Amino acid sequence: MLAFMRATEMDENTAEFLRRLILKIPLCEMKPILEAWDFLSEGQLQTVNLKQRKEFLAQEVILLCEQCASLDDVALLDIMYTQFHRHQKLWTVFQMRKEPGEEIDFFDMEQFQHSFKRILQRALKNVTISFRVSEENSVWIRVAWGTQYSQPNQYKPTFVVYYPQTPYVFISSSHLRSTVPLLHQALKVASKHHQIVQLDLRSRHLDSLKTIAFREYNQTSENYNSTMSLHERSLGLEISLDSRIIHENKEEKVRIHRVTQETFGAYPQPQLEFAQYTLETKFKSDLGRGILADRKEPLRCLVKFSSPHLLEALKSLAPAGIADVPLSPLLTCIPSKKMNYFKIRDK
Repeated sequence: MLAFMRATEMDENTAEFLRRLILKIPLCEMKPILEAWDFLSEGQLQTVNLKQRKEFLAQEVILLCEQCASLDDVALLDIMYTQFHRHQKLWTVFQMRKEPGEEIDFFDMEQFQHSFKRILQRALKNVTISFRVSEENSVWIRVAWGTQYSQPNQYKPTFVVYYPQTPYVFISSSHLRSTVPLLHQALKVASKHHQIVQLDLRSRHLDSLKTIAFREYNQTSENYNSTMSLHERSLGLEISLDSRIIHENKEEKVRIHRVTQETFGAYPQPQLEFAQYTLETKFKSDLGRGILADRKEPLRCLVKFSSPHLLEALKSLAPAGIADVPLSPLLTCIPSKKMNYFKIRDK
């Protein structure tokens, strides 16, 4: 009972926010996340009993934080948790643009944070904004939205990942559409860009989206040796010393392997979970009659390919004998076009 009474010395909403965060963190990740948070001292961390029930563990952490932890401190812990579990959110890629001929300015972190906060706080009275610079020099921004009459909802924030000196920003899906223009305006002003455009590229794998946006995957296809032995080694088709074993369709397998490697490369593919294709077409007939012929609205069809690792799955289709090579460019162009949402219309 004493623990609960003392915990109320912290702001009640902040204490509850911290409690829920601790309950979300898996026990196996508790220590590294609290260490990365860097709020508790090493001596305080050593006193935390990680083998007790999480409810008691949460109260123990609240007691350690009650005298000095602010809402901003707990929001920073939420950023740390989200960085560990970035795959639990759906991220959309946006590209910012400068005016033609305008040079890239030197990035000043303090100025960026100040400008970003100023834009949002001028437009919205109740908003919580937190920043963290990660080890890879990306800026993680957490925005909890309120209204003119209600406090920010700390349990449904928007997360933004911005890479300075680049035009790309990654934003988690927001439940409040009205906040999107404000967020875009703050990003444009703070990063000194004039336009922000949403790309048709979304995924839960933030690192793969970054890889595609920055073209960090290896785009150089291997130089293929025409000798049969090299292809055979790549395909696991080594000539057996046993003369009774006959390797069928050896040349076709080598061709499939070569075309697949030329199309996808020999490097691991960025991980995406889906690709969506919307087809719009109008019915055409020389007869000029029938219900469909009189239809003015186009016919629409939606096709969605999904897989835990879509690009690797597509890469394996031809070697597995499921599809012919080469695959359709609509399937293989996803990384190069930086898209996994396509609209296909009649020309």
